Amino acid sequence: QVELVESGGGSVQAGESLRLSCVASEADSSKCMGWFRQTASGKDREGVAVISSNGRVVYSVDAQGRFTLSKDNAKNTLYLQMNTLNPEDTAMYYCAADLSAPPGTCAWYAREYSGTGGALTWGQGTQVTVSS
Repeated sequence: QVELVESGGGSVQAGESLRLSCVASEADSSKCMGWFRQTASGKDREGVAVISSNGRVVYSVDAQGRFTLSKDNAKNTLYLQMNTLNPEDTAMYYCAADLSAPPGTCAWYAREYSGTGGALTWGQGTQVTVSS
């Protein structure tokens, strides 16, 4: 099973930027791979940005226009560039992958997913804190 290790979180002021990284233990063979987040008061994780095996990226409404997901296959690394951060972005950010998702699942993960289980393999998370 692939192992995912996130890094890059930290504490910033509103309006600043952060770049998160997720290194996979093996070459990516996932159907969907992406970033999710969970606030301190929330019991479920929600999608932020997810890339499908054909390279299509879908963003959540909150992330659209501010965040950019990219992938470096040579380094087995997924990135999330987050710009114009605001306090509502404060959360634990997780990298996750689904090796067997059927068509259409990646967009669902980014826009409608709420939970902690299912077919996703999770990293340990990296904390992002944005102060006003």
